[in-house]
Amino acid sequence: MQRYLFGFVIGAAALGWLLAQIDGSGSLAETMSLLKTLFLSVLKMVVAPLVFFSLLAGILRLRAAAELTRLSTVTLIYYLCTTAIAVSLGLVAVFWIHPWSAVPPPAELAATTAAFTAEDAAFTQAQSFTGLLAALVGRMFVNPFAALAELNILGIVVGGVVLGLALLLALPKESRVPAAIDEITVAVYRIAGWAVMLVPLGVLAIVYQMSTSSGAQLLQGLGAFVVLVVAVTLGHGLVVLPLIAWLAGGRNPVAFARHAGRAFVVALSTSSSAATLPVTFQAAQSLRVGRTTASFVLPLGATINMDGTALFEGIAAVFLAYLFGIELGPLATATVFLLAMMSSIGAPGIPSGSMAAMQMVLLAVGIPLEGIAVLLLVERPLDAVRTAVNVEGDLVGSLVATRFAGTR
Repeated sequence: MQRYLFGFVIGAAALGWLLAQIDGSGSLAETMSLLKTLFLSVLKMVVAPLVFFSLLAGILRLRAAAELTRLSTVTLIYYLCTTAIAVSLGLVAVFWIHPWSAVPPPAELAATTAAFTAEDAAFTQAQSFTGLLAALVGRMFVNPFAALAELNILGIVVGGVVLGLALLLALPKESRVPAAIDEITVAVYRIAGWAVMLVPLGVLAIVYQMSTSSGAQLLQGLGAFVVLVVAVTLGHGLVVLPLIAWLAGGRNPVAFARHAGRAFVVALSTSSSAATLPVTFQAAQSLRVGRTTASFVLPLGATINMDGTALFEGIAAVFLAYLFGIELGPLATATVFLLAMMSSIGAPGIPSGSMAAMQMVLLAVGIPLEGIAVLLLVERPLDAVRTAVNVEGDLVGSLVATRFAGTR
């Protein structure tokens, strides 16, 4: 399905560019504007329930983790640390290198940010510590229903986390509430899947509008973005994770790569951590990871450990902010860091599921959702690379858990 979707997206992009060359800004402009509005409206419709129920279901899955105290503690600390490292690498690299700065941001993209409210501007530009804290608290602790209605992503996240933790602590072991929430989450994912069907139309309209004036500039910027994402993702996968496997997991990086190589190849070809699980289990066995550890760490990692995804989302947010002419202040950058970590946890298992999670990051810092269509032009090949890194992170996690949790 992902391959078909990618083909449709590329075909729609090519058609949008061709129509723009033929028609310019003539009779098709209003139709393309309508398609763009439809696409963005549907995205906004699904993003709030998608974020809320994804987080809620992800937290309630940890009920099983609480029953394996030592193993779960080591595993969760490892996952949080490596995800934080991945996002930090991405943000440091993008602010240090900023490879697309030679390409001026398209004027029509920057114009789409004109409708931002004064509150949005204050949030992205807050500088003092008191101002940062006040803006953050004001966005986080609000009426949860108001947060859902107003697409206040920070408020939705806090509401979901607080409710999830309360349910996790209050519900009896035999409660059926977690199963019911899982079923609701599946239904929300199905709706998101329907929304994905509109992606080619949205890409067609947005590429058409962009191609009328700034197609070459956008392609240059996207090229620099792809190179940076691949370079930093490979750096995390070839340096950071093998180093952790060696120092914390007690495995030589060369031996680790030899045993895990097949899992990496399958991850590259499927772009799915879940689909790679059978091969990942085999790799873990060859690395002498016990069955108990592997059966807990690997499936949990396939759900919540997304180093490559978090890294991608951090870089993508800064790239899109540049394209849309938005200057990210300290608070907005900190928000990108936190939400890239949180949105990568339990990313929906649908085609281009990371794009659904990406909406959470964009909306939180005032970046228009048109950016999703821009990313979809290059998302599929990048998805393969980051999935391989995600699977590698799961395997390293099983080694770390084996050593520090003492399980077999």
